[in-house]
Amino acid sequence: MATAEQLWGGETNKAIANFPVSGERMPVSVVRWLGRIKGAAARVNGELGLLDGDLAERIAAAADQVAEGEHDDQFPIDVFQTGSGTSSNMNANEVIANLAGEGVHPNDHVNMGQSSNDVFPSAVHLAALDEATNRLLPALDRLERSFADKATAFADVVKSGRTHLMDAVPVTLGQEFGGYAAQVRLGRARVEAALPHVGQIPLGGTATGTGLNTHPDFAERARALLGEATGLDVRAPEDPFEAQGNRDALVELSGMLKVVAVSLTKIANDLAWMGAGPRAGIGELLLPELQKGSSIMPGKVNPVIPEVVLQVGCQVVGNDTAITVAGSQGNFELNVRIPLIARNLLQSIQLLSSASELLAEKVVEGLEANLEGCERSAESTLAVATALNPYIGYDRATEIVTAAAKSGRSLREVARDRGVDEEILDKALDLRKIAAGSQAQD
Repeated sequence: MATAEQLWGGETNKAIANFPVSGERMPVSVVRWLGRIKGAAARVNGELGLLDGDLAERIAAAADQVAEGEHDDQFPIDVFQTGSGTSSNMNANEVIANLAGEGVHPNDHVNMGQSSNDVFPSAVHLAALDEATNRLLPALDRLERSFADKATAFADVVKSGRTHLMDAVPVTLGQEFGGYAAQVRLGRARVEAALPHVGQIPLGGTATGTGLNTHPDFAERARALLGEATGLDVRAPEDPFEAQGNRDALVELSGMLKVVAVSLTKIANDLAWMGAGPRAGIGELLLPELQKGSSIMPGKVNPVIPEVVLQVGCQVVGNDTAITVAGSQGNFELNVRIPLIARNLLQSIQLLSSASELLAEKVVEGLEANLEGCERSAESTLAVATALNPYIGYDRATEIVTAAAKSGRSLREVARDRGVDEEILDKALDLRKIAAGSQAQD
């Protein structure tokens, strides 16, 4: 929501002048969490008798407006700013002080019991925890269910397996989609496992982790208010100096996001390859037709959503690299690459959430198996000769495969001509039994 008047003050103006870098502002989720933290701080300081009740109430009400996104336009500072996020913290203090009205000082009152060094990283942690919990995990849930549903639907569709991009023994399309569902499910579990560490915030450490100028009960009470208001698991740090001096939990979460990106890249590549064609490619899947694929070739359809997912994967891996470097550059009592970490981490969460939702909605849930293409690939792969090994041995099976490949004749036909009994062929070359693997052995 736009605000008619300018609510920030002199420190924000200095930062605007000092950091004309990217034109990209601090992520709004961080801004809104700064508002939530300032609101909780004012309420706690009022309860502790450290802040006049009227001032506390006005500051909390103003901070709530920031938390609700009513003043997003009042946070103009470039995301590439001082590495502690001090400028954005001061921006929040000034906006909330002006909203709260007469007699409210941005440092003495709005920032009471706080420092940029504990408040800003706390806002980043909680923004990441919030977005991962309430957007990414549900998106991955949906994608996993979509793949699992297709695994059931495609359970009896036999096709050629492929290793090294070469024909391998038959599998079912359902087995492949079950694998995709498991990849997404495991990725979700990895992200979820990192979140308890992200929920440990340094609030209360003030400048260096010692808690100078803050009440000993402040942090615990503020965390409790934030957790009650949002339903998130907001935790005390295991050690205040660990929490203040590094951003390892955010690096850990970014690493888990990278694993999800790698999984989605593999899956999107597979879907695009299996949908390639429709006549000159693999042609085992019929991808939903979403838009024209060419401005010159009539009727061409491209795997546009898998291509989006592949680009998202590249970006998330790049973001993680920057976060890894930024996380490694903390010195002594404070990491000062936090705005960069915030920008990249929250972008990765957003991109993976959107990509997962799009992949589920616009591709997986509308996928159809090209039964003719799957049957053709299953019957064409010469790797089914693997099932003859127990009956005629590897060397003899190799001779049959080589002869079939050179002549273009079917494996069964060549094997029959070379003296393999029809009964053995019927038993060994049952494609569905081969796809079932060890579970189908007598």
